[in-house]
Amino acid sequence: MVAPISVPVESGKEIKKIEIKKVETKPETKTAPEGVPSEEGKEKKVEKDTKKVEKKAKEVPKKELAVANGYSLRISPKQSVYVCKVIRGKSPEAAIERLQAVIDERRPVPMAGLEVGHKKGKGLAGGKFPKNACQGIMEIVKQASANAVVAGIENPVITIAKSDRASAPYRRAGRKAKRTHMHIEVRDKTKLLKKKKENRR
Repeated sequence: MVAPISVPVESGKEIKKIEIKKVETKPETKTAPEGVPSEEGKEKKVEKDTKKVEKKAKEVPKKELAVANGYSLRISPKQSVYVCKVIRGKSPEAAIERLQAVIDERRPVPMAGLEVGHKKGKGLAGGKFPKNACQGIMEIVKQASANAVVAGIENPVITIAKSDRASAPYRRAGRKAKRTHMHIEVRDKTKLLKKKKENRR
């Protein structure tokens, strides 16, 4: 639109009128430079990213069992049998606390079947503090507890803890080294109790 405006201008004695035209300009649309995405393009990219995240974030299937194994551990197979008896039936956290108590020489591992010196404690005959065996088995228990978290087990309990004698290499003077295989299984305690009740019926 054009709107004429008259402005008086003095030049000596005469007064002249000059018309100034007003021109309306359209608002300029900002165009993004090449290589830089516009706002609409950014919004579309965000939508695509959210869809990708939704596809990736699928529900991880829960498992009933978590396993951890240790092969050719440098611990005594005889002592590890008795340590496994102490661990079995406990939660991984309680088992780690119990093994730490043995390492700190606060609570011994009962070994009534062996000719071992008696230790202090209620209902305890022979016992020892097998520190190396407890340290080696503690690492396997920690792995089992981590696997239980990944598997989605809510109330983990060590159902199976067994040790087997591994093939031992020869050392100096023809002596054989001690090597042990470890196997630990963790299951959900509530599910185990439900199965027991069903079997009794």
